[in-house]
Amino acid sequence: MPDQLSDPGSSALEVSTPARRSPSGRGASEASGETATPGRRRRKRTDWRLGGTAVRRWDLAVLSAALIGVGLGVVGGGAVSRIAAPWAATASTVVLWLGLGAAVAFAFARSRPAGLLRFRPIDVLWGVGLGLGLRLLQGWVSGADAAAFPSAMALDGGLPSGWWLTEAIPAGLVAPLVEEFFFRTVVLVAVYQLLRRSVGGVAAGVTAALVSAGGFVLLHATAGALTLVDGIQLFAVGGTCALVVLLTGRIWGAVLTHVVYNVSYLVLVVVGTWGAVAPAAPSLG
Repeated sequence: MPDQLSDPGSSALEVSTPARRSPSGRGASEASGETATPGRRRRKRTDWRLGGTAVRRWDLAVLSAALIGVGLGVVGGGAVSRIAAPWAATASTVVLWLGLGAAVAFAFARSRPAGLLRFRPIDVLWGVGLGLGLRLLQGWVSGADAAAFPSAMALDGGLPSGWWLTEAIPAGLVAPLVEEFFFRTVVLVAVYQLLRRSVGGVAAGVTAALVSAGGFVLLHATAGALTLVDGIQLFAVGGTCALVVLLTGRIWGAVLTHVVYNVSYLVLVVVGTWGAVAPAAPSLG
């Protein structure tokens, strides 16, 4: 499986050549008394970036479902968030995820692009390296070296009750999985395959990456006003994850990159919270 953008065109297809005709009008195998063998089937595609029947079903219908899903998720989540209840914020996020998840389910119900869900051990290296690199970039852009560690301190000085369930697990695992499958499978793959034949693999990949990363930023902007720094780091995350999918043809490197990026922040929150409540070291002398 190639790990680069390519557009081999018709050369990737294996087409059987017709049997040579004898002067009497029959095939050569018939003239010699042999039974003609049927032509070989085309080789099954193993990489969605090369086209194929499965990925061609990720068309305008899939993109339309994505727009409808994210629209319903944003509107429904916004309505739920206005409910005066302590569970409203969590419920609004769940409603948003349901909208995104519905679009993902619709796309995979139509077909499964070849190789997209394949996992390779190197995907772990992609995820850890790029996730930590993006977190370092975010810290540098935001001037985190001159700021205190983030914290989530409750009244008793520790982490809020249920923080692991309502904050850590959703942000560290669920959000990366849902968002990557929506933006880096449904949106990115659909845009790429719609444009590949007309503009070529490279131009289609660049366009798909920009649409995917831009949509990722806009989705987060619906939760509140974003600063320039926030927009830059979100676009960097979206663009990096899109490149991982385009270069490898697989989704799991992007998912792990997003997981490591989010979990690294959660680790900083835990360290910052515990550090804030730790007793001061006794002075010497």
